[in-house]
Amino acid sequence: MSQIITGFHAVEERVRRAEQNKSADGLSIQYSKAGPRVKKILELAKKANIPASQVDNRALDSLVQSLPAVARDHRGIVLVAAGDKQKSENRIDFDQWLSGLDEESRQTVIVLDSITDPHNVGAIIRSCDQFGASLVIMPARRGANDFEENEIIARSSAGSSSWVPVSVVTNLVRAVQQLKEAGFWVYGADAGGQSIQKIQFEKKTVIVMGSEGTGIARLLEEQCDSIVSIPTCGKIDSLNVSVAAGVLLYEIKRQSL
Repeated sequence: MSQIITGFHAVEERVRRAEQNKSADGLSIQYSKAGPRVKKILELAKKANIPASQVDNRALDSLVQSLPAVARDHRGIVLVAAGDKQKSENRIDFDQWLSGLDEESRQTVIVLDSITDPHNVGAIIRSCDQFGASLVIMPARRGANDFEENEIIARSSAGSSSWVPVSVVTNLVRAVQQLKEAGFWVYGADAGGQSIQKIQFEKKTVIVMGSEGTGIARLLEEQCDSIVSIPTCGKIDSLNVSVAAGVLLYEIKRQSL
């Protein structure tokens, strides 16, 4: 089954990844009007050896008809990714990633527990790209984990989902245990935790983000070495999970500078 990608940022970053990895097989572009932004993408596609064909808007409308409403605004260009290779280039096997880890390097891993809103997942992935997170870990169940075929995640991440390594695991608790065994310090995010103003994040850090409804699952929270919070002054008692993740990732990056 093919993945249909819309949105200037999402299309452009997938094309850039294909050029960098020399892996354009299965990719194709259809466009209607070649405005300045579309022309830029077409130039990149040519360098990446991605075929492009001009069609009318009705053809593009038909192509995106099965997408969620928010992803149907194609703006005159659509990228089609066919084949398993194109759908899995940034999906990382967790055990292989862990075995190849540089013991001396600084690493930040973010674990998403039961976060089901693909807009939030996409926004978190965008922050991971901006602040240099090494890996995103998602559960095989209880979450918006199908990032390869989720157009909303691709669009909400502004194309960052093409670059950020993601592992989907069957057991989050076990994955976190393995990270601890590899020398990571695990921080759970919760409004009742210690302020990040008083925290010095470790060189190898794991941040666990729970769902906005239920928070971090009990067994996963038991694996956390510290529970941390973000000081706020508003009348609402919590931040959106994607905003909170962005603040935490920024603070970790700031401390490393």
